[in-house]
Amino acid sequence: MGFLDNSGDIILDAVLTDHGRQLLAKGDGSFKIAKFALGDEEINYSLYNKTHASGSSYYDLEIMQTPVLEAFTDNIASMKSRLQTYSNLDLLFLPEIRLNEQDPSNKRHADGTFYVCVDVTTEDNDGSETDTSGVGRDAEGGMNEGFIFGESLIGTLIRLDQGLDTSEISPKRKMSADLLETSYIIQIDNRLGHLVDSTGTVATADYIDDDNIGFYTVDMGDMFVKSIADQTNSPGMVIAGPRGTTLRFRLQASVDLNTSTYLFTTLGATDTLPNRTPGGSPTNSTVYYIDSNVRVVGAKTGSQIDIPVRYIKVAS
Repeated sequence: MGFLDNSGDIILDAVLTDHGRQLLAKGDGSFKIAKFALGDEEINYSLYNKTHASGSSYYDLEIMQTPVLEAFTDNIASMKSRLQTYSNLDLLFLPEIRLNEQDPSNKRHADGTFYVCVDVTTEDNDGSETDTSGVGRDAEGGMNEGFIFGESLIGTLIRLDQGLDTSEISPKRKMSADLLETSYIIQIDNRLGHLVDSTGTVATADYIDDDNIGFYTVDMGDMFVKSIADQTNSPGMVIAGPRGTTLRFRLQASVDLNTSTYLFTTLGATDTLPNRTPGGSPTNSTVYYIDSNVRVVGAKTGSQIDIPVRYIKVAS
């Protein structure tokens, strides 16, 4: 990575993404550029100085002379925030994607992350009443808050709501079409997990990039994306104004995490969690863990959110 000298003429520096380069390399004549994205990560707009002594021509001079990042192909490191174009220039609010944890079945663990149990022993002692190592359930058999069973594909659902989070517009107003998200792009570290809908059906990734990140596109009408029907100020809503769509999903643990400790010992660490001890006082189990993020991006507006997840496996 480098910086481009922006003190003179502005130079357009564009490159293909890793996925674009892969398609181009096929050499079958089918490659064409259908989409592109612009970003301004390096720009600090607070440098705009409308009190500059030399007049209006100098208000944005410092911004215009800021060195810009040289284009590079690693999609994980480039353009976390993408510029958007809206035809309606009278917009006062832009849509957001927010984590909805109002229902206990959608809440994170108290430490602020979603736990993904990678095998049935970690989930619930593999159904055994004599083992005491499982950490996914409490002593009475209830499912612990914030735990996703990554092999059984049940447990906590991650729920995201989209809309205009402002009290200045009634939630009864309909979202305009150019602000309504009907598709989401979900990015998951493919070494660790895979996307699962609310019924337990595992989704197929659109592609896996060279960083082993799985890209999934989910659309309105499938089991992932639904319209938000509630137009009231009920406590179950996290979007104060007009609402768009809701996205719900779980995570399946990868085969490598399910059957091996290699990635845990290479990328992670260990901790202790209260285990299920039927009929007795809970004790603690040592667990391996790997921390990661799941990124969700609105395909239309570019709104995004990173969701913290922790993959765990009971240490035998």
